[in-house]
Amino acid sequence: MPVVDGLDLSVRPGEHVAVVGPSGIGKSTLFALIAGLLVPDRGELLIDGRPVHRPDRDAYAARRALIPQEAYVFGGTLRDNLLYLCPDGAPDAAVESAVRAVGLDRVAHAPGGLDARIDPAALSQGERQLVALARVYLAPARLVLLDEATCHLDPATEARAERAFADRPGTLMVIAHRLSSARRADRVLVLDGVAAATGRHEELLERSETYRDLVGHWRPGAG
Repeated sequence: MPVVDGLDLSVRPGEHVAVVGPSGIGKSTLFALIAGLLVPDRGELLIDGRPVHRPDRDAYAARRALIPQEAYVFGGTLRDNLLYLCPDGAPDAAVESAVRAVGLDRVAHAPGGLDARIDPAALSQGERQLVALARVYLAPARLVLLDEATCHLDPATEARAERAFADRPGTLMVIAHRLSSARRADRVLVLDGVAAATGRHEELLERSETYRDLVGHWRPGAG
């Protein structure tokens, strides 16, 4: 049985879209398809009018980036981690801008700064997520997919990171786990396994029972 079936969606360049739905409904699968990590059994998925392929065969793979919930940080310097998706490097000013944008300041300004070697196991889950966010912010990707990539951050830090990506050139798609993420988006996509719905937060409260149910289950203070 297909996980994502019959979805017809167009995302405009520069748009900020939040994706919501019950657990296991196919949100992460959708992002894996967009990232080229999975190939659809049928249908077509286009980015800039071109079919999406697996990253290792896609000359346009560098234009999109997926950050999963479990952020990847490797042993080495913080600078090495941040430049991982920048094969040609980046100016110091751009690196510092990425650090400030997502709120990685405390880690980046610890003794040794950007050139200090880091132990991934010594970082908190939230700090690892911030490293991954700064890495992609600095990268050339113009389509960014955040698959609950801010779930270990407090609401204020999450808001800072999402706004930074929304202001950054390119398109942003976020799997939301807080009401505030949905409210910040230009548009919300609701997946319920039957018929997807899109619209602004206020519109979906009126016409989507699934969305109303999700909003009702978000914990108080999460908005």
